[in-house]
Amino acid sequence: MAHHKSAKKRIRQDAVKRIANRYYKKSTRTAIRKLREMTDKKEAQTMLPKVISMVDKLAKRNTWHKNKANNLKGKLMKFVANL
Repeated sequence: MAHHKSAKKRIRQDAVKRIANRYYKKSTRTAIRKLREMTDKKEAQTMLPKVISMVDKLAKRNTWHKNKANNLKGKLMKFVANL
């Protein structure tokens, strides 16, 4: 249990950040899933930049590791190119 005022504030801030991170991670995973289910190349090409942007934001915020983000982006681009 936190005994200092700053430690209690840190716990509150971490809780808020955790909820925000969960939201962004879940929405990005859902977008990736939708992109992978697509069969139309034109539609996938229009959605790809949006998904890549979401992945980059998670990497920038250190929610996902940069290598994970780069691996995902490469796989998604390869998938869209092979449609």
